[in-house]
Amino acid sequence: MSFSFLIGFLLVAGLGLLFWRDSLGAREQARAASSRACQQMGVQLLDDTVALERLWPRRDRDGRLKLERLYVFEFTDTGQRRQVGSVLLVGARVEVLHMEGGDLLVP
Repeated sequence: MSFSFLIGFLLVAGLGLLFWRDSLGAREQARAASSRACQQMGVQLLDDTVALERLWPRRDRDGRLKLERLYVFEFTDTGQRRQVGSVLLVGARVEVLHMEGGDLLVP
């Protein structure tokens, strides 16, 4: 095993760990935003979780390259009917939150 291979492997592993940690933080941001929105709308967030729908590079308002993540979640107003909502994050910032049957919310 060569030294350059070891350095390359450590670099890729380090970048993977940074991406994983960043993804966990973004997922928690999306979950917290969806939970707050459900509380404000008087509905129940189902499964208390969000699911990553899309991951894409995008420039933020300042022109810096960030990751755009779209998370979806389910909620109910009656306990019988599941509805879908979504949270769009650019970097760690919640840009748009949408709930089916409701208006577009920008936190």
